[in-house]
Amino acid sequence: MTKPKTARKLLSFDAARYLDDDAAIAEYLTAALEADDPDLLLLALGDVARAKGMAQVAKDAGLGRESLYKALTPGAKPRFDTVLKVARALGLKFTAQLS
Repeated sequence: MTKPKTARKLLSFDAARYLDDDAAIAEYLTAALEADDPDLLLLALGDVARAKGMAQVAKDAGLGRESLYKALTPGAKPRFDTVLKVARALGLKFTAQLS
């Protein structure tokens, strides 16, 4: 007699679980920027914020936690100054490079 097969559950992928050092965060955000997709960038910033602690990032950016979640939701149209505040709160520095 064979054992009945048990259903296997797949866990949802959560990039924030793997963003545990500065090099991984920089590579992840660089890839998101290179995709030239604003929604992907918002998603990536949200993943990094969750990896660093959403409440602390919101506080450091001078935003409410719920406001931060809304601003980083794909499809949102956050103001550029909001994106800069979040970037600074995450310890990011933007640089320009000619291709």
